[in-house]
Amino acid sequence: MLSGKLLAGLKSLGQESGSTLFMILLAAYQTLLRRYTGQNDIVVGSPVAGRNRKETEELVGFFLNMLVLRTDLSVNPTFRQLLIRVHDVCLEAYAHQDLPFEKIVEELRPDRDLSRNPFFQVTFALQNTPLLPLELAGLRTEELDFGSGIAIFDVHLYMVEENSRLRGWLSYNGDMFDDATIARMLNHFQANPRGLAMRQFFKAKPDQTCESSQS
Repeated sequence: MLSGKLLAGLKSLGQESGSTLFMILLAAYQTLLRRYTGQNDIVVGSPVAGRNRKETEELVGFFLNMLVLRTDLSVNPTFRQLLIRVHDVCLEAYAHQDLPFEKIVEELRPDRDLSRNPFFQVTFALQNTPLLPLELAGLRTEELDFGSGIAIFDVHLYMVEENSRLRGWLSYNGDMFDDATIARMLNHFQANPRGLAMRQFFKAKPDQTCESSQS
């Protein structure tokens, strides 16, 4: 759970840098992945609703598509520099979000392994649009949080903006990670946005490099 004060700081950073909350959190997530993998080429999958046209908003059906967000973290960029890279990557992906993921796989023909996704093994999603309550005549409904017990990807970070706070979950492949490792990853992830928000609150530029911000 990330506080409302932290969320306000991140949004302030977004306004100054021309980035969305999604882009800022994605950059923080990719910084975390860089630290744990030691790699500079970080690829994260992210779902899009596939309903960017008015005529599809009320249609019943599965329109979800997956975007491949690949960011270069080489040369140890500052967080502002990384945000520029993430911003450009996201805009380019959004411009082609109607292209089915299956079509990309078909055209690029990567080496296939039935045990993993062909392009990414980690994913990120942010839900920042209000979820309207389900209203049924004569019935009262409420949302229940429960896990399926199945990890589709090696690591999946899902965050929700609600009641002026950020709430998140991290699902993971239990054959690859233990609870202590995931708890440590979550602590490191929370430290990144918290540090960015505090620097923004005190009007200091978030110009630490990606490596030093994870120390």
